[in-house]
Amino acid sequence: MLPNVCIALFLALTLAAQAAQPSTPSPIAAPLRDLPWGQLNFLHTTDSHGWHAGHLQEPSYSADWGDYISFSQRLHEKADRTEVDLLLVDTGDRVDGNGLYDASEPKGRFTSEIFKEQDIDIICSGNHELYKKKTSDREYLETVPNFSGNYLASNIDIFDPESGDRVPLAQRYKKFTTKNQGIRILAFGFLFDFKLNANNTIVQPVSQTIQEKWFQEAIRDKEVDLFLVTGHVPLRSSEFDLIYKAIRGQQWDTPIQFFGGHTHIRDFSKYDAKAYALESGRYMETIGFMSISGLRRGGRASSKLISGEVDLSTINASPTFSRRYIDNNVFSFHHHTSLNATNFATEHGRNVSSLIASARKALRLDKQFGCAPADLWTNRAPYPSDDSIFSWVQEMVLPDMLNDTDHPDTPKLVLMNTGALRFDIFKGPFTLDTAYSVSPFAGGFRQIKNVPFSIAKQLLRILNQEVSQLQQVPEQPLRAKEPVSLGQIETLVAHTESASNGRHSDSHQVPLAADDSKASPLTPGYTTSDDAGNDGDDTLHSKIKFYRVPNCIESRINFPRSSNSLNPENKVDDPETVDLLYGDFIENFVLLALRFLGTDYSTGDTDAYADGQDFTDILTKWVNEKWAGEC
Repeated sequence: MLPNVCIALFLALTLAAQAAQPSTPSPIAAPLRDLPWGQLNFLHTTDSHGWHAGHLQEPSYSADWGDYISFSQRLHEKADRTEVDLLLVDTGDRVDGNGLYDASEPKGRFTSEIFKEQDIDIICSGNHELYKKKTSDREYLETVPNFSGNYLASNIDIFDPESGDRVPLAQRYKKFTTKNQGIRILAFGFLFDFKLNANNTIVQPVSQTIQEKWFQEAIRDKEVDLFLVTGHVPLRSSEFDLIYKAIRGQQWDTPIQFFGGHTHIRDFSKYDAKAYALESGRYMETIGFMSISGLRRGGRASSKLISGEVDLSTINASPTFSRRYIDNNVFSFHHHTSLNATNFATEHGRNVSSLIASARKALRLDKQFGCAPADLWTNRAPYPSDDSIFSWVQEMVLPDMLNDTDHPDTPKLVLMNTGALRFDIFKGPFTLDTAYSVSPFAGGFRQIKNVPFSIAKQLLRILNQEVSQLQQVPEQPLRAKEPVSLGQIETLVAHTESASNGRHSDSHQVPLAADDSKASPLTPGYTTSDDAGNDGDDTLHSKIKFYRVPNCIESRINFPRSSNSLNPENKVDDPETVDLLYGDFIENFVLLALRFLGTDYSTGDTDAYADGQDFTDILTKWVNEKWAGEC
């Protein structure tokens, strides 16, 4: 709980029970599916990326971390009344991606305190916790102790900031027995085979970890009713497949429950009749609910029913696994707890919501730079189009902001990966919070001067056609010193954050727009299809169309224009050379493509453009100049 002194400081900011943050829109009533309660139940969060204030412009995801605390407390009360168990799981990437985290100095100054207020039973690291030394040191010194005994790091080591010794980031695994059902659980916490961590951490490949003595001994434990494998790992990955096969090699009949992350989608995967996996979206849009019935119990039993929802007398039968993806808003929370605005929120939850409001105020996240005249979408609109955020950046922002005054007439070719733009822009106020949501990563542009245009003009095609899923950088770029080929890039960027090919591609990670509801009585939102069918979402929504975008976009600045390119007499020749500009995080891809084209450019031929000014600063400056004024 919050210390009494903190509670006193924030009493003045206590919010109404039905609205977490002052500017949050009220959730929209919609038909709901009930939660499939079972003998053992879970709430799951992943890839929250600092969105602990909720979505202040999207009603369907408007609950904040305080509301989630109230929700979990109410569900715990229900679980205790009916003598079943409820566990909370978080699978990483709690940092990077929202002003509440990124705008503070040091980063995460407030979110660390906010996040720890939730009682989480199993928590692990994502890759974003390890990119920078300061972040991973803070994870080790603060977050691990905050969740002492519950934080698991099965394949991550760190060099202790004080002693310099190589030690596990946290304990490797945990064995415990649930409170009400006496279910014996053995839990792990993994990270995918991440290669871009700071040099103060070591991520051991999963294939090596599962060969270690401690792991082999753990999976041979016969006094286990359920293996719980948490990880910042995609469900349909080689890493989880290896772990599954290792456990099954020793325990062919013991149920296994996986919780994954990293790909930012809602997904549910069946490995076998007693092994399933759940992933619960991104950005605090989704609270995953998972239940298992029919587990063998090592402790005491109960024959109680949960309001007729599950018969605990079936615990010796083959286990059943069920899931639900909960839209993160208080309308859903009220329904699933059978409470309302007058009795849902707990004192603890309200205090944390007040803490969030105070932090947002201290960080001036509502500071307005301008007013967006229309919605601009990452995946809700085709590219190119007037509604595409990528077209807007390509045609307006980059040409205006990257044409330096020292060489205003020099032709420039600019390359930028689409993964650098992380979220949509909504019509209305463009605030500091908006800027960090759209562009949370520190990083500017680099340049190579006087590149033959005959070479430079081929780069976009290579990056978009030859380099699979580059739009997901900065998740998996190459290291400059690694000898690689274009064929190797596809493997290195296999862990993506967008919907993959197949059935998930048109149903994930697209926000709501209020005017879309005119065409249907259902509001637009997630309509997920997974291994259990299409009834996993708690809220019934109309479907949203999802458009794929290229890996990279290109802007051409100060190029000669022809009045009529079809008329040879008016055709203007292409420039002989251009200054090549590109986002610094894709430098290794660009240099690799240049080598593929027969050049010998290296990092020694590059330098920072505009003193390395961050794209976030470039973006807010453009908005301040072009969209100035109140909404």
